[in-house]
Amino acid sequence: MTETLPKEQPAIAGLKPLVTTVFVPAAIFGIGQGAAAPIMAVTARDLGASVAVAGLIVALGGLGAVLGDLPAGRIVSRFGERRSIIGGSSLGATGVVICLLAQTPWMLGIGALLTGLANAVWGLARQSYLAETVPLGLRARAMSSFAAMWRLGFFLGPLIGAGVILLVGARGGFFVQLVGVVLAGALMARVPDPPRKVQAGNSDHGHVTLPEILRRHRAALSTLGTGSLLMGAARASREAVLPLWALHLGLDAAQVSVIFGIGAAVDLLCSYPAGHIMDRYGRRLVAVPSLTVIGVSYLLLPFSTGAVGLTVVAVVMGIGNGLGNGVIMTLGADIAPPEERAEFLAAWRLTHDTGMFGGPLAIGLLAAVLPLGWAFAALGATSFAGAAMMFRFIPVYSPRVSPRSRVGKL
Repeated sequence: MTETLPKEQPAIAGLKPLVTTVFVPAAIFGIGQGAAAPIMAVTARDLGASVAVAGLIVALGGLGAVLGDLPAGRIVSRFGERRSIIGGSSLGATGVVICLLAQTPWMLGIGALLTGLANAVWGLARQSYLAETVPLGLRARAMSSFAAMWRLGFFLGPLIGAGVILLVGARGGFFVQLVGVVLAGALMARVPDPPRKVQAGNSDHGHVTLPEILRRHRAALSTLGTGSLLMGAARASREAVLPLWALHLGLDAAQVSVIFGIGAAVDLLCSYPAGHIMDRYGRRLVAVPSLTVIGVSYLLLPFSTGAVGLTVVAVVMGIGNGLGNGVIMTLGADIAPPEERAEFLAAWRLTHDTGMFGGPLAIGLLAAVLPLGWAFAALGATSFAGAAMMFRFIPVYSPRVSPRSRVGKL
């Protein structure tokens, strides 16, 4: 069934103005994140941390994003997207500098936590800006393009970071991250805040609290938000299960890197077409197949017995994940009430980020007590459950339904 979306007045006429102010900064930011990701655990081990503590330090970045999601809504609502970007970039740069100078594992953990908090503010400000300014008929393409550019940067980051590491040492990836955070923030901060439908000085809007957000929008957050959480868990867990199964098969690091690269390339290729499909035929036609394909890939994983089989599974995962690029941001923008958009988007992002943080953690716990095949089956079931939730609760809009009625139609 085709979804017909309600009309809103955009602040821009197309996507071209976003190239240098949103898409390119997203790629630069992704390069920095990608350059730092492989060396966080290595740096922790160099500082004397155990394998378990090193894993915890890596997880602190995701925990920081989860903890930062809800206050990020108040920050963006009160100070606007531009100043929030500047503040988030400053906080992120501080976190990276702490990582660069860390002499103990706990200092490194503080740096990782701060960068996660900064990412929450950064991500919400960018999503809020796109939701406010992009025409509704181009919204999904804008969100998918934004996600694809970030993923492109994250894909290139380790390659660039490897070159810098050869020049300056193991913490060279943090240098790349620092440059990425500062440069991306400077580019994005050039854009003025979009006009808001409700001014920040309005007392009803300015004092909205988290309990009020949860109460007003409990239908959306408890139904479609559950689908968002399951999607976050399904998508993030793939980064844990592929290396685990590759080790089980006896593949070396170079082979795993190539397989990851192939999957990432397919992921990128699917991003923009997914946005086009969402804009033309609706969000459901992308969200449901995305999770279904990811679920199938988890069920296929135990049947791969070598590099070729694992590559096939990585390609299937790449297709599923690429289809899902931008769908959570798009859905959040669709159902967010204009008068409290930033606060709602913060609560909405929390559902997905909680899944992304909890999914890999749950896989680690399951893998410790169950055969890997059972853990993969659990992930497949999680993905199918998410697909069912998305199919059931993604709104089907009508031209006669106003934007203010969206949540009530869930």
